[in-house]
Amino acid sequence: MKDIPGIYQLNMFLPKSVRLQVGRLGGVFPAGRYVDMGSALGGVERRLARHRRRRKTLHGHINYFLRHARLDGVRVVFTRRRLECAWNRQVLRRPGAPVVARRFGARDCRCPAHLVYLGPIDGEAGDGIL
Repeated sequence: MKDIPGIYQLNMFLPKSVRLQVGRLGGVFPAGRYVDMGSALGGVERRLARHRRRRKTLHGHINYFLRHARLDGVRVVFTRRRLECAWNRQVLRRPGAPVVARRFGARDCRCPAHLVYLGPIDGEAGDGIL
């Protein structure tokens, strides 16, 4: 089967706070739920398989974050259009959805960040947000 292009949302849980520095970006990430939006115009399945692997060469900010966080769920939209920034703006409009580390995961766009903190776990992890 051919890998189809698309955008994706990673729903993650960080069990304990962690200080993380990736190049010039980073800071203290509080424990709780996070979401990250990305695109995989070369193929979503291949990109998600890479995110799920524990052992890999670290490319991109989210791979450093995933060394400490648990991936709880994924949402995918199959498209050839780069819509992850629009999806990200929807998440950032939610009350209590702050950016913890500016520009984290958003090095090739103008978004403040693509990794967004949704707060401490107060229910089911991985319940999705969109």
